[in-house]
Amino acid sequence: MKGIGGQAMTELRGEYRRSVGRKIIFIASLLVLTVLLAGFAITLGSAGLTIAEVYIAIASRFLDFVPAPDPLATTVVWELRLHRVIFSMLAGFGLGIAGAVMQGVLKNPLASPFTLGISSAATFGAALAMVLGLGMAQGEYLVILNAFVFSLLATAGIYSLSRYRGISAESMVLAGIALMYLFSALTSFLQYIGSREQLAEVVFWMFGSLQRTSWLKTGILALALAVVVPYLVYRAWDLNAISQGDQVAASLGVRVERTRTEQMFIASLITASIIAFTGTIGFIGLVAPHITRLAIGGDHRFLLPGAGMVGSVLLLGADSLARTILAPVILPVGIMTAFIGIPFFLYLFVRSREGFW
Repeated sequence: MKGIGGQAMTELRGEYRRSVGRKIIFIASLLVLTVLLAGFAITLGSAGLTIAEVYIAIASRFLDFVPAPDPLATTVVWELRLHRVIFSMLAGFGLGIAGAVMQGVLKNPLASPFTLGISSAATFGAALAMVLGLGMAQGEYLVILNAFVFSLLATAGIYSLSRYRGISAESMVLAGIALMYLFSALTSFLQYIGSREQLAEVVFWMFGSLQRTSWLKTGILALALAVVVPYLVYRAWDLNAISQGDQVAASLGVRVERTRTEQMFIASLITASIIAFTGTIGFIGLVAPHITRLAIGGDHRFLLPGAGMVGSVLLLGADSLARTILAPVILPVGIMTAFIGIPFFLYLFVRSREGFW
């Protein structure tokens, strides 16, 4: 009997190691795909660069033995396109992780920065700056700071409203939906009283765009993700416990209300750091976690980085399509993410008849 039991344990350990290996291979494959897609995305445009010229222009900055490329290629890559591509990779990564965290702590497959009112709050903050000029900064950063602050205010509002019913998943979802409708109504009011030029500016911001990126904004976003993402992965076991139910998580020593509030705030901070620069970009935070969950399961140790990588691929692919489908016209990337996200969402809806978890 001991031999049989030992053999069973050995088989279980082997299966676990194989399962972990498959998950690591999935994430590594997405990383390779992202790098290749990034090289292709940089070639898109009137300059007509090849992928080889792109990689040479990048490598020559860091490796002395790589010959310097054509000056035009260097200028196009480093001054015009590379920061946009890197920003889109980081933004997709952050939105994917934020969506996975929100769905995990709320145990709701529809949880995302949009369904919880965070994006609606950012839109209202931006509209407030564009129409009335109200905010805590000047110039370009008036809109950015307003969108960021109102995103965090929405999170604080969700927390405050849900406290009266206990900080449960259901109460936070209901509070988020209420705030979503509130901020949407306030934005509509500002659009109604604004001039044609102001209305056009607000509508364009709501479409979402990566045309306003820069190396400074890319650095700010990279710093924000570098600070919070390792902590989220470190706390992945808490998300795994909560996904089994609040009572199970509490019995395992997880402080459920505190963890739920903390994780929601961090996910909102990531979302705010992205949409403050880009405007409204939908579906990434909703679809990327589901695609990852179908591929490698719901273990948040792998789900969080996996959802981030899927988000990077989706947003980078959407931006590449937005720049080429009607070239030389560049479509707002938020339109393309909706076109890409809706078929994925319908597929997931049909595929997941027996549940999402």
